[in-house]
Amino acid sequence: METSKVIHAIYTDDDVLMSAVKKVKAERYHIEEIYTPFPVHGLDKAMGLAPTRIAITSFIYGLIGLTVAVWMMNYMMIEDWPRNIGGKPSFSYLQNMPAFVPIMFELTVFFAAHLMVITFYLRSRLWPFKNPENPDLRTTDDHFLMEIAVHGNEKELTKLLNETGAVEINLVDKAH
Repeated sequence: METSKVIHAIYTDDDVLMSAVKKVKAERYHIEEIYTPFPVHGLDKAMGLAPTRIAITSFIYGLIGLTVAVWMMNYMMIEDWPRNIGGKPSFSYLQNMPAFVPIMFELTVFFAAHLMVITFYLRSRLWPFKNPENPDLRTTDDHFLMEIAVHGNEKELTKLLNETGAVEINLVDKAH
């Protein structure tokens, strides 16, 4: 197992963290990961992360749900077992479509929501019985941790992180 050294800089305020990220990125250091107890608005842009394509997948999942709803209602209500319900004959799907709109909406939302949750867990590699990757439990409560790879520059990096307002700086061996 290969190990490499990283610095863990701990902050106690999200505004100080945002300022520190901007300063560290301005000095051209690569931030490996940031652990926060809650989402910090603008942190992804400050880190220079690429925009997410999650909205596109949500739209595709909604279209899949709509397609399944249309196919299901056409098969069940028109082809397989047509019923005259409330004086509405089942001659064609288009004639009955206004009555099917709530079902189409519900299945669109159902598929988008459930498939997005599954996609999020798979993309984040979160599955049952997975060992946690969080290096410091305080980041689940009220601390913020910035992890930066060290390549023989720990003194300069430590000095920079002290200037940015880090309350604690640790040099850690990280196993890959």
